[in-house]
Amino acid sequence: MKSSPTPRSRLRAAFATVALSALIAATSAAAPAGGPMANPDFTQGGKIPEGANHDWNLGATGARGWMFSERLETSAARQIAITRVDPGSPADGVLAPGDVILGIGGTPFSSDPRTAFGKALSAAESTAGGGNLKLTRWRGGKQEDVVVNLPVLGSYGDTAPYRCPKSGRIFELGCQALAERMADPSYPRRQNPITRSLNALALLASGNPEFLPLVRRESEWAAGYSADNFQTWHYAYVIMLLGEYHLATGDDSVLPGLKRLALDAAKGQSIVGSWGHKFAGPDGRLVGYGMMNAPGVPLTISLVIARAAGVKDPAIDLAIERSARMLRFYIGKGAVPYGDHNPWTETHEDNGKCGMTAVLFNLLGEKPGAEFFSRMSVASHGPERDGGHTGNFTNLLWAIPGVAQAGPHATGAWMKEFGAWYFDLARSWDHGFPHQGPPEPKRDSYPGWDATGGYLLAYAMPLKKILLTGKRPGIAPQLDAQAANALILDGRGWSNNNRFAAYDALTPDDLLQALGSWSPVVRERAAVAISRRPGEKPVAALIKRLDSPSLDARYGACEALSRIKAAAAPAVPTLRKLLTHQDLWLRIKAAEALSSIGDPAKEALPDLLRLLTQVDPKTDPRGMQQRYLAYTLFARNGMLGRSLDGVDREALYQAVRAGLRNEDGRARGAIGSVYRNLTVDEIKPLLPDVLRAVVEPAPSGIMFADEIRMEGLAILAKHRIEEGIQACVDYAANQNPWASEKRINRLMETLVTYGAAAKPVVPQLQQLAAKLDQGEKDFPARLSREKAEAIRTAAAAIEASSDQPDLIRIR
Repeated sequence: MKSSPTPRSRLRAAFATVALSALIAATSAAAPAGGPMANPDFTQGGKIPEGANHDWNLGATGARGWMFSERLETSAARQIAITRVDPGSPADGVLAPGDVILGIGGTPFSSDPRTAFGKALSAAESTAGGGNLKLTRWRGGKQEDVVVNLPVLGSYGDTAPYRCPKSGRIFELGCQALAERMADPSYPRRQNPITRSLNALALLASGNPEFLPLVRRESEWAAGYSADNFQTWHYAYVIMLLGEYHLATGDDSVLPGLKRLALDAAKGQSIVGSWGHKFAGPDGRLVGYGMMNAPGVPLTISLVIARAAGVKDPAIDLAIERSARMLRFYIGKGAVPYGDHNPWTETHEDNGKCGMTAVLFNLLGEKPGAEFFSRMSVASHGPERDGGHTGNFTNLLWAIPGVAQAGPHATGAWMKEFGAWYFDLARSWDHGFPHQGPPEPKRDSYPGWDATGGYLLAYAMPLKKILLTGKRPGIAPQLDAQAANALILDGRGWSNNNRFAAYDALTPDDLLQALGSWSPVVRERAAVAISRRPGEKPVAALIKRLDSPSLDARYGACEALSRIKAAAAPAVPTLRKLLTHQDLWLRIKAAEALSSIGDPAKEALPDLLRLLTQVDPKTDPRGMQQRYLAYTLFARNGMLGRSLDGVDREALYQAVRAGLRNEDGRARGAIGSVYRNLTVDEIKPLLPDVLRAVVEPAPSGIMFADEIRMEGLAILAKHRIEEGIQACVDYAANQNPWASEKRINRLMETLVTYGAAAKPVVPQLQQLAAKLDQGEKDFPARLSREKAEAIRTAAAAIEASSDQPDLIRIR
């Protein structure tokens, strides 16, 4: 007797059907009218739009082609305009620049031609395909079917790249061709430190002793490497190469260089465990717009590898632990974000950072992190994997290493869904992998990069020769085929052109089931769909789920209630109870829901204010609960962002004092609304805390850390606080250069309000202006001169002032 399907399996089946049909409908539609760029018909005289210079490598054909793209998709394109054909390549004599590909095997393109062409390449390279790639070519008004003959490599196996002859053959041919290119004397001039390190790592990962002389040469270069720009990005991969090389060969000659670079990186970490474009300053804070995980996580991986290679130092241990502590917070909550931000839940991956973190936690022997981030990596494919901030180089680089932590069935399912066609499209006829970039009209930030090493590392995973390719056994649960395919389904149902259709089409019961998913991305998408649906909301069902034995179901219910907003008012009593739950994230999600409900939830304000003051150094060392409470209460759209009416002032003061000491500049910045909403008399008890928040900048959230300091200086000036004068000058002299040309006028306007009382600091202002005339490092000279002029103007106004206000000194 056949068993009935479980609610979970019914959801899987419903979602698989609905999501696929919705995506097919979305990607089959014509380009929307009035878009930023017309979709040209090349058979009717259409031209590639001016400035749209992003064409694509068309696999092993030797040809490149242009496709229409919009909103990070090529789904509306139906033609491929040939832009280049390499002499001697398989396409030479069959295709030429100016030709247009209209279809595959005599059938016109009816969906995304990039995907269709990639899948056609895979089919042609199989034994059954015989190497025959059949294309419909348009040339000079004539349409005909032509064949490009490709080498037969076989088909990807169910566990590719593991136990997959095609993957092995691609890796073998790729390494041989790469070694030949690396032997060319001009090779170093054509690479940057990242691609150069990755290429050498790929040869090292082969375990082939024939390549060792080349790897040794590259390691000698790496051991002497140094940089004063983008150190964090470059040092990460250079250190990885040196560490892996020493572990593989025992060559001690590179150890001094490895130790120097690793210690520079460790000591260049910020005091909260992060890195930015550059190393932190002497005060342990980052500059510019602050923390970025894209270089930070690889740097942490590199330090772990360096430590395994024998570089022992307390500074390295501290840097690794501080970074891991930051990243642990995101386990179960979302993708690792751009910087010190909320978990990313729009997609399962954020430019490769989940893949990086899965590898990192595996190397650290931490199962929860390795498991969660590997699952996130598996669920990220299609449009989720295709893009990335400034480009998708790292999104592709760390894809298979992250997915592989979940085992061969995971990689096989991911390759079948996305990797097979994408990798085959990226692989050129000379066995290299030029960087393709995301589907957008213009080039990304990685034009011309050689991505060969990155792709070959993916194919090297079965060999397990170095740490990056699995030499250390995986600790995450190894998925079976069914579990792996379930994760693939979790990643469907979203595209840049249509983010809602698939979930909007699910039944109410299926959406409620989706709220209990392991995936925070699925939970959020389901919550959005529930909120978008017209009619009465399932508040009673959501309240019931707040008491579910599953934490995931509770998280999802909170998310849905947040989206429903005021209509979720009946849930307030149950949500208040959750504010004392032992689970940190459930407390935070309940607080967010209460804030979103708004006025009907104001009875919970005493609980929320009290919660903001509490920081448990063991379970919440970075004060994340406090951070979220600051947002939910005091941000512009928070419960108290516009009014403090009826709020107990002593409870408010305690919350503000605690929040102003949070290490996150954005959380502190949210509290600026309190400054604006308190009366003159009411804010007086907080003035010492306001001053402290000015003179002691937040150690993280650098991009947002200035606002609370600017707000504080304005309040100090308004109340004629004497210490505000020097604080204003000190801030002007030592502020974060990022956007300082915009802040300087506000700073000087604030200082001028002190009138003649500010005359003692005029010499300091004049010295500062003279210093700015000489320019600032890595800052436009014109803007520095404009800042100097603003300071001189303020100094002159102070000198001319006769206003002598009575000042108050904070003791």
